[in-house]
Amino acid sequence: MTQTIAPRLRTLVLLLLAAACALLAGAGPASAHAALTGGDPREGAVVDKAPAQVSLTFSESVSMDDDSLRVLDPRGKRVDDGKPFGTGGATYSVKLHAGLPDGTYTVTYQVVSADSHPVAGAYTFSVGAPSETSVAVSGQSAGGGFVGGLYGVGRYVSYTGFAVLVGGAAFVLACWPRGSGVRVLQRVVVSGWLALTAATLLLLLLRGSYTGSGKFADVFDLNLLGEVLQTKPGAALVSRLLLLAAAALFIAVLFGAYDKREDEEKRDLTFGLAVGGSVVAAGLAATWAMSEHASVGLQAGLAMPVDVVHLIAVATWLGGLTALLVALYRGPADTPVPALAVRRFSRVAFGSVIALVVTGTYQSWRQLGSWTAFTDTRYGQLLLVKIGLVAVLVGVAHFSRRWTAQLAEAAPAVAGAAAARRAEKGAGKASTKASAKASGTASAKAGTKASGTASAKAGTKASGNAKVAQKASGTTKGSGTAKGTGTAKGSGGSPRAAQLARQRAAVDAARQKRQRDADPNRFGLRRSVLAEAGIAVVLLVVTTVLTQTEPGRTEEEAKAAGGSSAAASAPSTGAVTLDMPFDTGAQNGKGVVRVELDPARVGANDMHLYVERPDGTAFDLPEVKVALTQKAKSIGPLPVAPDHITTGHWSASGVQIPMAGDWEVAVTVRTSDIDQVTISKNTQIG
Repeated sequence: MTQTIAPRLRTLVLLLLAAACALLAGAGPASAHAALTGGDPREGAVVDKAPAQVSLTFSESVSMDDDSLRVLDPRGKRVDDGKPFGTGGATYSVKLHAGLPDGTYTVTYQVVSADSHPVAGAYTFSVGAPSETSVAVSGQSAGGGFVGGLYGVGRYVSYTGFAVLVGGAAFVLACWPRGSGVRVLQRVVVSGWLALTAATLLLLLLRGSYTGSGKFADVFDLNLLGEVLQTKPGAALVSRLLLLAAAALFIAVLFGAYDKREDEEKRDLTFGLAVGGSVVAAGLAATWAMSEHASVGLQAGLAMPVDVVHLIAVATWLGGLTALLVALYRGPADTPVPALAVRRFSRVAFGSVIALVVTGTYQSWRQLGSWTAFTDTRYGQLLLVKIGLVAVLVGVAHFSRRWTAQLAEAAPAVAGAAAARRAEKGAGKASTKASAKASGTASAKAGTKASGTASAKAGTKASGNAKVAQKASGTTKGSGTAKGTGTAKGSGGSPRAAQLARQRAAVDAARQKRQRDADPNRFGLRRSVLAEAGIAVVLLVVTTVLTQTEPGRTEEEAKAAGGSSAAASAPSTGAVTLDMPFDTGAQNGKGVVRVELDPARVGANDMHLYVERPDGTAFDLPEVKVALTQKAKSIGPLPVAPDHITTGHWSASGVQIPMAGDWEVAVTVRTSDIDQVTISKNTQIG
C-alpha cells in the first residue's frame, strides 16, 4: 500500500511546486505601491506658455535622487535642471529651462515608495499645440529585468528561510524536546538559517541596482551600497543580519547544551530558550514590518505589530509543518515522532490559524478598503487566491488531526508490542548465553577425561609406544585449545566481526522502519502532512507576490484621482454622441443636431455633425458653428468651424481638447438670414 500511494503523493507535490514556480515566474516586476495621483501640468494638457516647473504628487511619500524626475523635449533632450525638490511629503517638483518652444514634452519619473518598492512611469503635456515626439512613454517600469527577477527570488527564499528557521525551532521546543538530538531536524533548522542569511546578503547587494538602473554591474558598486545602507530598507536588512547572528547562538544552544541535558534539566532551560527565541523571531519579523506595507498608510502604529504577529504565525505553522514532515519521512527508525509531539503541534497549528485569521482580516481591510477591491484590483484577486489556499490547507489539516487522534489511540498497543519484542529478544540472548556456557563446561570435562585416558595408556606402553603417548598428548593439547574458544570469541576486534555487527544493525534498522511504516495511522498522517506541505509551498509564493503588489486601496485611490500605479491614468477613448433638438421659430426651423466626437479624449479628435428634420430626413442649413468651453478651468470658448460634406452632414478633423474634464458643447444653428439659435449640452471628455 505504501509503495502504491507514495509515488502519487510525490507527483502531487511536484505539480504543486511547478504551479508555484509558474506563479512566481509570472509575477513580473514589482507593482507600484506609491501611485501618481496628480501632475502640474497634467497628462495631455495643452498650455499656452511653457511652465516654470513640473510638479508630481504621489499617494504616499517617496524618495528621489537627481535623476529621478526628468522632462524631455520632442527630440528627447532634457530641459530640466536635474534637481528635484519637495514641496510636501508626497509632492516633488523640478525647474525647467526658460523659453521652451511649443511642442509635446515628456515627463518621466523613477522613485522609491515609502514601502521600499520602486515606482516608474511617464506622461506627456504640450505647450501651444501637440506635436510629434521621439520619446516613447510606453514600457516605463521599475524593478524588472534580470536584477528584478533575482531580487524576487531572494525575497521568496528569505520568507521561506524565516518560516523554516522559526517554525522548526518552535517545533523542537514546544512539541518534541527530544527532537533536538535528531540530526535531520537539526539540518532543517540550520538550513533555514543559512537560506535566510544568504538571501538577506543577496537582497542587500541587489538593492541599489533594483531601485535604480537595473544593471547587474551596479550590484558591485560600493558607493551605491553605501547609499542603500542609509535608507530604511537598507537599515532593515542590516538589522536582520545582526539578529541572525543572535539566532546562530540560539541554534548552538538548542542543539548543543540543551540536547545534552536530561529531561528534568531541560525544563529549566526550555523557558529561557523560548523567551530568547521569541524575541529574536519577533525582531526578524519586524525587519519586514518596519520597511514594507505595514509601515505606511492607515494606522501604521497598529499595523506593524499586527504584521509581526501575522508573520510569526505563518512561520510557526508552515515551518513546524516542514519539520514534522521531515521527521516523519527522514527521521531515524529507532526514534519515531511520538503521538504526543504530533498532538502538541496540532494545538500549536490551530492557535497559529486563529492568529492568521484575526490579523489577516485586519490587513485585508487596511489594504483593500472596499469589497469591490477584491475583484477589481490585482491585490484583491491574489488575496482571494491566498484565502482559498489557506482554506484548503485547513481542510487538509483536519484530516491530519484525525490521523493524529487515531495514532494516539494506537500508541499504547504499539508500545506494548515493542516491549514484548524487547523482552523476547532479551530472553533469546539469555538462552544463547546459557547454552554457550553449558557447551563450554561439557567440552572442558570431555577434554580432561581424554587427557587422563591418554596418560594411562602412555604409562602402560613401553618405549616402543612413545609415539602413541606423544600423539595422545597432542590430542590433550588440542582439547585444551578447544576450551579456550571462548577467549578467541571474546577478542571481537577482527574486521569480520565489525562487518557482521554493522550488517546486523542495518537489518534491525530496516526491520524497525518497516514496522513503523506498516502502521496505517502513521502512514495516513505522513500522507496528509505531505499534502499540507505541498499547498504551503504555493501559499508562500502567493504571499511573496502579494508583498510586491500595489495594495487595492492605493490602486482605487489612484484611479479616483485620475492616476494609476505607473503613471497618470490613460484618458477615455470612447466616442461621445450628443442629440440636441433646436427651434429657431421660423418656418421649417425645427430639427435635431447630432454631434459625434471621436475618440473624445485629450488631444486631437474628429467631429461630425448631422442635421435632421423632426421626421428624420436630412436637410442643409445656411450655417452651423460649434464652440467648446470648460467653465471650471475658464478655458474657452474654443471655436470649431466644420466643413460641409453632404446633405445634412458637416465634419471637422484635428479638434484639440487641451485637458480632461466636463466640457460644454455649444452649437449655433442658422436657418435663415435672421433666424438662428444656440443650443448646448455638457459631456465628460477624457
